[in-house]
Amino acid sequence: MGFAPGLSNITLGEGIRKVNAFSAVARVGGILSKESAVRHPLKYMITWSFSHVLREYMVKVRIIKDGMITEVDATSGRESFRFRACGMDEVLECAITPGMLSFLYTMPQLKNFTEKTIRWPGYWQSIDTLKECGILDLDPFEFKGTIIRPRDFFLSLVEPKLRPPPGDRDVCVMWNTATSQDKRVDYYMWTKSDTKIGLTSMARVTGFSAAIGARLVGRCEIREKGIVAPEEAISGELYHKFMNDLAKREIRIIEALNGNNRL
Repeated sequence: MGFAPGLSNITLGEGIRKVNAFSAVARVGGILSKESAVRHPLKYMITWSFSHVLREYMVKVRIIKDGMITEVDATSGRESFRFRACGMDEVLECAITPGMLSFLYTMPQLKNFTEKTIRWPGYWQSIDTLKECGILDLDPFEFKGTIIRPRDFFLSLVEPKLRPPPGDRDVCVMWNTATSQDKRVDYYMWTKSDTKIGLTSMARVTGFSAAIGARLVGRCEIREKGIVAPEEAISGELYHKFMNDLAKREIRIIEALNGNNRL
């Protein structure tokens, strides 16, 4: 119960139920503020395990395509789009990554479903270059008498350059879409870091979502038992309560049903 999986599951699950959707796509990501991006390689800043981020670029990902569960390469399915919501107007890119696999089982009515990670333009082309050169491989090889793994070596070089210096800020972005035969609903979020108390945007969106979910469990407001996916556990009145609790913490989701934006 964090950002994705977590908040993204909850909003997209709400949209799928609202319009009886047969197609859905989640687009989420943690990116640098535009002002900070120019100071970092890949226009990226570490807000969580970068080794795990790179691992997600090298695997096969299960999606739903034409009603069938299908495996595709991570970082495929590229989209370039213009994010015009939450007072922003920015060109961004996204690509398929693993993150919300529960939808393969909790939403069997879907004919198409993918989860994609949002980045600034040019990021995915840089990842392509690293992959093509073998720099993200894990197979060890000998270099001047030493056995190394390319990805480990790359991480040791790049991680210090991707860590945030004082003053750099991150942003969490979300654009989730659920579509039926004649209806569509979109969910937008653009949440900044809190410089007053020193919390990154990723820490805020992930941590507050987890904390609110934990309180719902602790108060027995989530009544389902066992392992329950976020999109199933939080719906109806609990969905609105969850969104209100996030809004109190300056994390606001905009819902646009058939093009009509509303908070």
